Amino acid sequence: MLLYRLVLHLALPLAAPFLWVADRRTGKRRPPLRMRLGLGLPPVPQGGVLVHAVSVGEVTVARALLSELRRRAPQVPLLLSATTATGLELASGAQVADATLPFPLDLPAPTRRFLAATQPRLLVLVETELWPEMLAACSEAGIPVVLVNARISDRSFPRYQLFAPLLRPLLAPLTLALAQTEGDAARLVALGVPQEKVRVTGNIKFDVKPARPLAEDLKARLCQLASGRAVLVAGSTMPGEEKQVLSAWMKLPDRPFLILAPRHPERAQEVLELCRQLGLAAVRRSPLPAAHATADVVVLDTVGELAALYQLATVAFVGGSLVPTGGHNPIEPARFAVPVVSGPHVRNFAAVYRELEVHGGVKLVHNVRELQETLAHLLVHPQQAQALGQNAQAVLAKHAGATAKTVEALLPFLP
Repeated sequence: MLLYRLVLHLALPLAAPFLWVADRRTGKRRPPLRMRLGLGLPPVPQGGVLVHAVSVGEVTVARALLSELRRRAPQVPLLLSATTATGLELASGAQVADATLPFPLDLPAPTRRFLAATQPRLLVLVETELWPEMLAACSEAGIPVVLVNARISDRSFPRYQLFAPLLRPLLAPLTLALAQTEGDAARLVALGVPQEKVRVTGNIKFDVKPARPLAEDLKARLCQLASGRAVLVAGSTMPGEEKQVLSAWMKLPDRPFLILAPRHPERAQEVLELCRQLGLAAVRRSPLPAAHATADVVVLDTVGELAALYQLATVAFVGGSLVPTGGHNPIEPARFAVPVVSGPHVRNFAAVYRELEVHGGVKLVHNVRELQETLAHLLVHPQQAQALGQNAQAVLAKHAGATAKTVEALLPFLP
């Protein structure tokens, strides 16, 4: 802990100016620093369950978990914290917790203030949110800590192994770790979590449904813009990827209507400008459905709508995968039996993609040419596209139930 605190205290002041400049350049938003220092937190119900999820992907897991907790333990206060501004925005809009808060910086004073303000009976951390200072503070205060939907990726495990001797004492405060797969469980044990503290409960993401239904007026406007054409939804795209998607889309014989959703909404204007440079009729989603202009491309600039928008897709491309950033969640389009196409870089959801591949529920491509050919094939052969989507939907049904198993493991910690 001394080494950790020393590194963090030295690194934060050095990193802060670079983060500030990067945020101004990209338009990225962060939660108020004052609140991340544990200051000025609003009054919240105390003595409940605090679920922490870093950003949008983890918040969707937390939302499903909180909904089931509310059903099983309606008398227990529920709090939800997140690290990023987009995560907090989605958390606040989900309305499944009694209050939402920014998670504190992992320093002694902010952590103590945060725990004093919330006084949780139980802290639940989603996936790999293991903050040593918070773990140590909870251990000192006698607050049980449960890691849920835990996963250790193929890429990160070797790095963690290098520091396993240092990690063991930092992981000691964990009361329970609920892993997605047997492989994740074995890795947690290898890193120092005692075998008796580790269980496999499955991947909650297989149970996750859209945070909110698609507004009927927006749905009608998008269908009007599509004018009977097929619809391609390219979701969670990363820098450099939109250009590749647009290049493949422009070569399709009959261009489908395109909904392009950058992973970070603050990049929407940048993506819109790229479309216009290519001579495309494009519009941001935010003025819809009121806007009357025609468009071939809609650029999503809102938080929490993508999962529901997939229901309009004839075919979906899941981004972060043609560029080496690890890929994003293919379960969201698969829930609607939409055929899914992704690039080769899918390590963040490796286990999910393996299941989909084995059961013929996804198409992986390696470059723009393969993307264009695969999209063209699926659009021309609707029966094959339908089979692909139905296979993916069947995989989700096979793995459903992780949320209920996870909540069952949490109930003994509650009154």
